Amino acid sequence: MHARSAVVDLYGDHLPAHGWWAPVAGVVRLAQTCGVTPAATRTAVSRLVREGWLAARTIDGARGYAATPLAQHRLRRAHVRIYAPGPPAWDGRWHVVVVEHHGDRRRRDHVAASLGYLGYGHLATATWVSPWVSPELGAVLEGHGAAWTAWTGDPHGSRSPAELARRLWDLPALAASYEEFARTLPAPEPGLSTLPPHAAYPLRTRLVHEWRKFLFRDPGLPAEVLPPGWPGQRVRQRLLEVADALAPSAGAFVEGTLRSARPGGGPAA
Repeated sequence: MHARSAVVDLYGDHLPAHGWWAPVAGVVRLAQTCGVTPAATRTAVSRLVREGWLAARTIDGARGYAATPLAQHRLRRAHVRIYAPGPPAWDGRWHVVVVEHHGDRRRRDHVAASLGYLGYGHLATATWVSPWVSPELGAVLEGHGAAWTAWTGDPHGSRSPAELARRLWDLPALAASYEEFARTLPAPEPGLSTLPPHAAYPLRTRLVHEWRKFLFRDPGLPAEVLPPGWPGQRVRQRLLEVADALAPSAGAFVEGTLRSARPGGGPAA
């Protein structure tokens, strides 16, 4: 697990309950339980500060970092997508975005990666399509300095909605990835809810981190465009059951670690 991921997952999954702040010593210790070295964690934190995700803040003599308002917004949106029980009802319309590419290849690659994360599939040069309208679209594209135009409508042509989805996303490969991930999931019970905190936290963090990767590949496609026997919803339900079973012990471990990292072992913020 990369250091950046360990830090971002910690802030997104656990720190809203602690005022979005943690002492740096606590962040380092929690990342260590996921196999990340202290030096790598500190480097990741420094980069997140430079990128506007974290800001240094000292509370009661403890030096730490708080998620910025921008980071809080993005982490909340990611949290909703990770833990959603399933896709919402679909009205059958598609959101089409045309991006005017200006700048070097690196900027274009960043735009493409961001659109993929927001749930848009690449239809043609500068044209992206999603069954959902992303509320983050405008802010993300403007952050990249990209001009764009978008509209929602019913497509006309020889492709059915299901055929269009197959054109935009590699559904066989995605289904295989879901099945592979499912094989890594432990049974929710018995035993997970009684796992000791020091074991529950890294296990839950690893599983949620791996699940988070699907946000870059699957926009949460509606059932109307998916092939029969689609495994995504079944695997999602299993992941949510496992995450729920591990949550109390994992949260207790975070609470105790943050408390012990403060001067005098005081309560977390």
